[in-house]
Amino acid sequence: MKQQVERGVAPSLEWLSDPSIYAVGRIHAHSDHRYYETKFEAEGLGDMRWRHSLNGSWKFSYAHNAMERQAHFYKENVSCRGWDDIEVPGHIQLQGFGQPQYVNTMYPWDGHEHLRPPMISEDHNPVGSYVKYFEVPLGWEQRPLYISFQGVESAFYIWLNGEFIGYSEDSFTPSEFDLTPYLTTGENKLAVEVYQRSTGSWLEDQDFWRFSGIFRDVYLYTVPDVHVRDLHVQTDLDEQFEQGTLTAVMQLMGKPASKVVLELKDKAGNLVVRSETGASGDSVSLTVEASKVHLWSAEDPNLYTLYVSVFNASGDLVEVVPQKVGFRKFEMIDKIMHLNGKRIVFKGVNRHEFNSRFGRSITKEDMLWDIKTLKQANINAVRTSHYPNETLWYELCDEYGVYVIDEMNLESHGSWQKMGVVEPSWNIPGSKPEWQDIVMDRAISMVERDKNHPSILIWSCGNESFAGEVIRNVANYFREKDSTRLVHYEGVFHNRDYDDASDMESRMYAKAADIEMYLKENPLKPYISCEYMHAMGNSVGGLHKYTELEQKYPMYQGGFIWDFMDQVIVKNDRYGKPYMAYGGDFDDRSTDYNFSGNGIVYADRRWSPKMQEVKFLYQNVKLSPDCYGVIIRNENLFVGLDAYKLNYCLNYEGEEFHRGIVFAQVKPGEERYVELDLPETNRSGEYSLDVSLVLKEDSLWASAGYEIAFGQYVFQVENKSEDEVITQPKVSTNVNDFRVVEGDVNIGVHGRDFSVMFSKQAGTLISVKYSGREMISSPPAPLFWRAMTDNDKGAGMHFDSSTWYAASLSRRTLSFELMEEEDRATVTYVYKLSVSEGVRVSVTYTVFSDGSIKVKSSYHGEPGLPKFPLFALTFKVPADYYQLNWYANGPEENYIDRSFGARLCRFQNHAVDNVSSYLVPQESGNRTGVREVSVTNDLGQGIIISSPVSAPVEANISPYSAMELENATHHYELPNIHHTVVTIAGRQMGVGGDDSWGAPVLDEYLIDPSIDLDFEFTIRRA
Repeated sequence: MKQQVERGVAPSLEWLSDPSIYAVGRIHAHSDHRYYETKFEAEGLGDMRWRHSLNGSWKFSYAHNAMERQAHFYKENVSCRGWDDIEVPGHIQLQGFGQPQYVNTMYPWDGHEHLRPPMISEDHNPVGSYVKYFEVPLGWEQRPLYISFQGVESAFYIWLNGEFIGYSEDSFTPSEFDLTPYLTTGENKLAVEVYQRSTGSWLEDQDFWRFSGIFRDVYLYTVPDVHVRDLHVQTDLDEQFEQGTLTAVMQLMGKPASKVVLELKDKAGNLVVRSETGASGDSVSLTVEASKVHLWSAEDPNLYTLYVSVFNASGDLVEVVPQKVGFRKFEMIDKIMHLNGKRIVFKGVNRHEFNSRFGRSITKEDMLWDIKTLKQANINAVRTSHYPNETLWYELCDEYGVYVIDEMNLESHGSWQKMGVVEPSWNIPGSKPEWQDIVMDRAISMVERDKNHPSILIWSCGNESFAGEVIRNVANYFREKDSTRLVHYEGVFHNRDYDDASDMESRMYAKAADIEMYLKENPLKPYISCEYMHAMGNSVGGLHKYTELEQKYPMYQGGFIWDFMDQVIVKNDRYGKPYMAYGGDFDDRSTDYNFSGNGIVYADRRWSPKMQEVKFLYQNVKLSPDCYGVIIRNENLFVGLDAYKLNYCLNYEGEEFHRGIVFAQVKPGEERYVELDLPETNRSGEYSLDVSLVLKEDSLWASAGYEIAFGQYVFQVENKSEDEVITQPKVSTNVNDFRVVEGDVNIGVHGRDFSVMFSKQAGTLISVKYSGREMISSPPAPLFWRAMTDNDKGAGMHFDSSTWYAASLSRRTLSFELMEEEDRATVTYVYKLSVSEGVRVSVTYTVFSDGSIKVKSSYHGEPGLPKFPLFALTFKVPADYYQLNWYANGPEENYIDRSFGARLCRFQNHAVDNVSSYLVPQESGNRTGVREVSVTNDLGQGIIISSPVSAPVEANISPYSAMELENATHHYELPNIHHTVVTIAGRQMGVGGDDSWGAPVLDEYLIDPSIDLDFEFTIRRA
């Protein structure tokens, strides 16, 4: 079962640049099953006594290249005293050696050396020399001993006691070797030499940080006299999806076996079926039938346990293999993918393995957080972009219920696409025969290890490697090896000669309109978006355009957002304060800077505001309330709503005044209208009915009461006039204290406990005092600019619309007008902007005798102007006024193209909370539908801003101005907080998200600069 290494074979550095040599002495790939000595141990699924971890501290020496390395360090008589220590698992570059580097599509040596496949640099190829001393575990002395490296990047040589053992490439699948012939009594010296670059590096051009080292677990293991080296379990179902067939094929090694016994038990431990067979050779196969099987799906991830008991020639039990089994059938029916007879929709995300401190060397706790987050956010599928993940991840996906596209470790993006242009003149692997075996080895290693996981529905031939015979052969291998899954490869989009390499149409970052065009043309394959919604920075606007296709077109079967988590590394700034560092922050060049910040969760595993939209639009249960009840549409395929209860709450002006609970049974795929016990709504005003589907009891992934779906209905009981606001300013009937003082330069409007001052010279409101406290630290000014988002920059708005940046910095006052009445004074300014001769902006302030100020801003545009991102007024108040109490769409930030997941509610935060932790500071923290927001100090003093319900404003309240945010490339570059910046907008354009390198915000979410616009709001004392 292994490739034999002849004694005396000498390792060669030439292997590093030879695609025909990718494994020497490596044991053939096999399933990732566990095995135990007794049934009791197997049932407990605990630690394996036949496995011994070598994780921990190793001796280590770093060299810049092979010429500088410790050449003979592996010899028994060479001492490692004085060497550094390094932790395994872990990346070399994150432990004080070498340099982390982030690049996207270009190869990391681009601009340093002119290389073409399969050549690698001799001058810059960092080498890590590892040494670990160990003794054979007690009781293993007479047993064979193997070593397993679960992940080493990107190539390594291994010696034991001075004897060469083998060589391996492929960073993301296990490499195992037989150590038995080279063991000595007592202490053994294990030496490993790891190279950052090899022929494998040409195939590992993924969009990620470039690391090296032993970054996954390393362990020794032994096996009993008779051992199941490989187990392949396949299930099938009859046409009614009730009768299950299970076939287990076992490859045995060691001494002869007498028999193999299979026992299938359900989740409760009840025996379902038992069978046994004699074992006369190395291969044993058993098939069993089970009736009325409980099916596996992401909605109901039911797992059986198959126990494979192996008996030696004497009839003694020597090994028990427990294997989790899910009965499910994934197939193509009438050009549509079906699971267990139902059309499936992937509500997915791409996921890199990442930890902000340890890179791709992630922990069990990281994976548990990730899997629970997927479930909590209604994400039902994950693509392992772009390499096989750790085994534990697939076990969690089996257990928690997440569909998986398992992607082989292949991306050669930089060999065929340069600066966004397809140019495959030296593309690999293409149809080059010399690359066939090394690529196929990666496919085989993935399939052989992962084949028993029911969560894996699709094998992927890799990512962004163009197309050719090599990948076509990989696709055919997948189909020949495993008929229970389908095959995915997006790259055929660029070369239709190899269209048969993918069972589905799969594209990256196609616009929703383009997808719809494909679906309308009687396509031959179903469509998935293997990457869509590029979530870089403030993004994910327009996600609903894609999810709406799911109901409209059966052949649209969902997609995978790019991506799950920001890939950034914690680093200390010059003052010792940690921050999230991205490409270039380690002086790494070439680099793609912050392009790795595309997560819907931050790198420190906090939800970003974008998750609010994802969770809502990925809901499997749609709730549509009205004044009397709610339509519940259960879009689950297999489960009803028994595990949930429906909470509902009727609010008046954002304040709860009635709450109830109902238990609604709705079968999968059905909908039902449920009347709610609601009180009469007699008071004039705004009401909202909130409905929320929550867990009745604790689940594996969330606690009781966790909300998995919500809906809201907002309605008015009497129409309010255009001028009425939520709390109408109460104009005092006693106007004796109200007076207007017009000076030569300033106009003062005074009343009981307030004063407001306008400047003719400055051309704006310059002071608002309530009870002697000055509220204006920087006067209001028209604003047409926002701190450019990553998507804005990618679409060129920072250049195309830069004239509006200048217009936001200065303006010319054309006219000033004062109008006095008994209980109010109105001041109007008209401004001219530098963008065009005909553009005008007016701002009208009406000060009432109670001190409230009604503000109206109007814009008069003209044709031919560039788009502007914002039409707003912005002003500053003292920094002590930082506490915010909102009645608006929230609670997380939202924009006109990313507001489906927001709900009208009352919520609180601080001004600094509205600076989202996107890698590069940019526009963030906006709220739409703002009825009211108070800006107060710790004593509750301050101002309240309100707007008409019929035309609510948008608001962004932050410690920083748009210009301060835009001038910073990291959050630590932002200035100390001196103000609270209040920005009230009549309209702000959307944030977009189709991609971050050219796709504009959809037209319907832009602002037309040729039309007239206006908005209004009121300021009053808190």
